[in-house]
This record gives sequence, structure tokens and C-alpha cells, in this order.
Amino acid sequence: MFDQDSCLERLLARHDDAVVVEAVPGRPALIRRDELLVAPQDAPAVADLVRRWHDSGEDDHGVHRMRLRPAARVNVCELASQVAGDRRHRELAVAPNHLVQGQPLWWSGPADLARPTAPVPAPRPRPAAREMTVAVLDTGLSPHPWYDGADWYAGQRDDVAEVLDADLDCELDAQAGHGTFIAGVVLRYAPSARIRAVRVLGGDGVGDELDVVRALARLAAWGRADVVNLSLGCHTFDDRPSPVLSRVLAQLRSSPRRPVVVACAGNTGGERPFWPAAAKPVISVAALDTRQGRAERAWFSNYGWWVDACAPGVDVASCFVRFGEFDGYARWSGTSFAAPVVAGLIAGLAAQEDVTAAEAARRVLDPAGAHTLPDLGVVVRPPARDEVQREPAGA
Repeated sequence: MFDQDSCLERLLARHDDAVVVEAVPGRPALIRRDELLVAPQDAPAVADLVRRWHDSGEDDHGVHRMRLRPAARVNVCELASQVAGDRRHRELAVAPNHLVQGQPLWWSGPADLARPTAPVPAPRPRPAAREMTVAVLDTGLSPHPWYDGADWYAGQRDDVAEVLDADLDCELDAQAGHGTFIAGVVLRYAPSARIRAVRVLGGDGVGDELDVVRALARLAAWGRADVVNLSLGCHTFDDRPSPVLSRVLAQLRSSPRRPVVVACAGNTGGERPFWPAAAKPVISVAALDTRQGRAERAWFSNYGWWVDACAPGVDVASCFVRFGEFDGYARWSGTSFAAPVVAGLIAGLAAQEDVTAAEAARRVLDPAGAHTLPDLGVVVRPPARDEVQREPAGA
């Protein structure tokens, strides 16, 4: 386990434009200093309202980033609330640029590191009645025998390569391999799926809302994703959904295939809403600990009224990077790894039954045919033959 104060200290040292805000005591969030995100159609109105502090701005794929003058020392959260309309109904889509993190790791909650494990049997692709594409917004992909020969990987390999040791300290970065691991979990339950990797996190597991919104807007324009996996997220400064992210999620859901979006519920061990998982159009997934044959909430997993489903998320095994003691396979715990179980099962069912991702999601999450847990939603358990294999004795 990490010392969380040290983890936060390292994060702030590595991202010197990041700042901790606490609009509500005891409910911290991380944002980029002196930045506002605005829906493009609202940018002219917002620019006029903040012209006293405005420095520069640019449009890029569904979002306008507005930089404020550092010398003005603006409270970005207060300004966003005032400009949006500090009422129940916000009239303008404007928000601070929140930092997001992959979820074996969160600076105010539990953290977990990947551990080497014995090789995991490769998924066996089956003939599919429907082609399914799962978009994985994460740290990227590293080469692995599970998919090295796949055409979907060859077409994006150079663009999405993971950065394993960005600080050149000869140690694997804290979340390097996160995207590779998640892609492997998806493939275990949807072996015929095509993975569309989009790199939005660094090897330290840190990214921001700006890059997530850009990536979702690009997916909406691309129009070929069936399922989107987001094993990342954050708390917002006011515990409300970012209106900028909400608009791009609506745009994505309106794209030709109407993709299903699955996101992890977060690892802070509480019921505070975690975004984007808590957003209405998103399937939020908590983590179960199933090691003793029971299905109970993993001690680190978030929970609450906003959680839709839960799946195994402790001691999950998947493909991984080759670096140091790692030889291509690992075990890891976190809601990060429960989400792709659900995403993979949805994609796998849709591929085999020739139904849409939305119909497959309805079946996978049908409470009438499954057990439910309070504040955890529908219990999603993979078929017994597909359960994560345990390490052999002595491994």
C-alpha cells in the first residue's frame, strides 16, 4: 500500500499546475490551476463573463479550454459556479478542469500495485455473429502475444504505446500497464472484440477531464465504438457532474451505434459520487471480493445509490507489460478491473447473440435474473469456466 500523503505529494510535484480544492470541508478534489472547460457553443458567452480574467483559449474536439491570468489569482471553482448559474439548473456548460486517475490508485483513498503472476491462458477467439469494438480510454497499450497479430492493434500500435518509465528512474511507473491489463480483461470475456485504445492517462495514472472529453468527442465523431470502458475518474469540487462531460456523453450516446459506457466506481471506500461513473448514461461498477467464495464489497470499493453493478475486482489476473520482474502477466485489485469485466461480458454477449450493446447490457444487468446488493447494484459474476484462475501453488 502507498502512503497517501506521499502519493499526493509526488502527484503535485509531477503536475505542478495541479491544486487541491475543498469547496466543501472534507470533500477534496484536484483541478488544473487557472483553467476552465466550456462547451464550444457556450464559449462566447463565458468569455464575455470572464473577460476581466481571461488570458487565452482554444477549441479542440468538443471542448473549449479557457486559460485565466495567473496574476488574477481567481478561485476557479467559485467562478465556474457563478458563470454557470449557481442554481439547481445550470444555464452554461462550464467547469474546472478536474484531474482524473486510474483506479487502482487514488490519492485520498486506498492504492494497490500490480504484482507479477504466472502466465494466464490466452483468450480463445470464437466465431462472432456481430463485430464488436470496445474503446478503452486509459494509459495505452503495450505489445503482448494476446493481440500482437491482431489487425486492430497493428493499426494503432505506435499511436497508443504506453510510457513505462517517464521519470527515467528505472522503475515501472505506478500505473504503467494499466491500459494493457484492462484490454486483457475485456478480451477474456469478449475474445473476438476489437479494442480501440485511446491514451488519456500517463504512466502515473493521472490525466484530466480535458483529455477525456476530447477522446469521447473523437469517438462520437468516429462512430464505430460499441462499448466504452473508463477505468478512471474523480470527485468533482461540488459533487455534481461536470456539465461539459455530461454534454459529450450525450453526444456519444447519440452517435450511430449508441455505445454503452462503463466506468469504475472508484476506490475511496465511500459513497461520495465518483465521476463519470455516477453520470446517468454511464454504467457504474463497484468491486467485489470473491476470494472466499462469497460475493461481498471489496473493502476499498465505493458504493451508493449511484452504483449500477458490481463485479470481481480483487486479485484479478490479466496480460501486462514486460519490465523488470514482470514477464507479461500480473494480478491487480481495484474497481478499475471490475469495470472491464462488465464491459467485456456486454461485448461478448452482443457478439455471440447478434444483438446491440444496449440490449446485451440490459440482459447482463437484468435485476430479475440476478442477485442484487444494497448500494452495489446487480452482482455480475462471469461464468464459472471464465472465472479468473488462481495462482498455482508456489507461483
